Amino acid sequence: MGELRGTHVPVLLERCLELLAPALDRGGRTVHVDATLGLAGHAEAVLERHPHTVLIGLDRDTEALAHARVRLARFTDRIHLEHAVYDELPEVVARLGYPVIDGVLFDLGVSSLQLDAPDRGFAYAQDAPLDMRMDQTRGVTAEEVVNTYSHPDLARVLRVYGEEKFAGRIASAILREREQGRITSSARLAELVRESIPAPARRTGGHPAKRTFQALRIEVNRELAVLEKALPAALDTLGVGGRMVVLSYHSLEDRLTKQALADRVRSKGPVDLPVELPGSGPTFRLLSRGAELAGEEEVTANPRAASVRLRAAERLDPTTGPSGRTDRERSRRRVRAMHQAGTGSTAGSTVDHGTTPGDGRTDEQGEGT
Repeated sequence: MGELRGTHVPVLLERCLELLAPALDRGGRTVHVDATLGLAGHAEAVLERHPHTVLIGLDRDTEALAHARVRLARFTDRIHLEHAVYDELPEVVARLGYPVIDGVLFDLGVSSLQLDAPDRGFAYAQDAPLDMRMDQTRGVTAEEVVNTYSHPDLARVLRVYGEEKFAGRIASAILREREQGRITSSARLAELVRESIPAPARRTGGHPAKRTFQALRIEVNRELAVLEKALPAALDTLGVGGRMVVLSYHSLEDRLTKQALADRVRSKGPVDLPVELPGSGPTFRLLSRGAELAGEEEVTANPRAASVRLRAAERLDPTTGPSGRTDRERSRRRVRAMHQAGTGSTAGSTVDHGTTPGDGRTDEQGEGT
C-alpha cells in the first residue's frame, strides 16, 4: 500500500458528530454507515465517540479502503469495510444482517487521496494520465470520454455537470486537438480549456479548467445518477430516530439532496382535508433550515471546506409525527380548504410562512438554527 498520499482533514467534523449523536447514543448496539469512507476521518471519530456503534464503511476506491483499514485497525471487532458504491448500501446492509441502520453519512465529491495523488488524473494543476475513476478496477476513463464523445455529448457534459458557460467552445477545441492525436494528458487538457475561455473570464472564478475537470469526473463516475438512487435508498434503510447527514460540494449534489429530503418532510395527504390521514404525514424532519456552511475559521484552516453544504434529517415515528407540528399543520389545512372552497378569498393569497415552495423546509426550528 505504501505511505498515505494526501492530507485528510474531515470537513465539518464536530457538526456531523453533533447531528449523529442522538441516533447513535440510544443505548445498546447501534449501526452507522459511512457511505463515502475515504480516508476514514469521520468514521474514526464516530467510532471513538460511540463505543457501542458498529461501522459499515463503503468506498469504491480500493486504495482508500486499504488506508482506512489500517487507520481503523484498533476497531476491527466493530467495523465492516466494503468495496461498494453508495447506491449499493441497502444490499450491503442486508447482506451483513442488519435490518435497519441508525446513522448514515455522505461526504460527497472527490476525496483528499484522489485529489492529492497526481497519477489519478483528478487535479488540473498537475500533469497525469486522464483517468479520474474513483474505482480504478472498472469503468471508462476521462481519456475515453474526451477522445470518443461527440461534440454535442461533450458539450452537454461540460454544460450540465460543470455548469460551464463556454462548453461549446471547449468541446470544439477538444475535437480539433483530437484530429492531431489522442489527448492523454491532464496538463494538455487544462491548457486547451484555458485557451478556449475568453481572457476576461479567465481572471475570475479560480482555475479556468476547474469546471471541465469537475464535469468529466462526474461523468466518468456517474456520480449524480448514483446519488439520485442512493439518497432515497439510505433514507429507507434508516430506522425510527435514525439520522442522515449529507455534505455536498457543488450545487448539483446539493440540489439532489434537497429534493430527496423535501419529498420526505412533506405531507402526502389531500390539502382540502382538515386532518392528516393515517400514513400520509411526513416521514422525516429536517435538522436545520436550508444548507449549513462551514465557518470562516474552518475554511481558513481547511480551504476544501469553502464550498461545503450540509443538510441533515431524522426519521420520525409514524405513530407520533414531528413534535408540535400537528396542530399547526391542521390549521394550515383548514385555511387551504377554505380558500379552495371559494370563501371569497383570492386563491393563493395566504402566505405560508412555515414552508418555502420547493425548499422542503418545515416550520420546525431545526437544530442548526
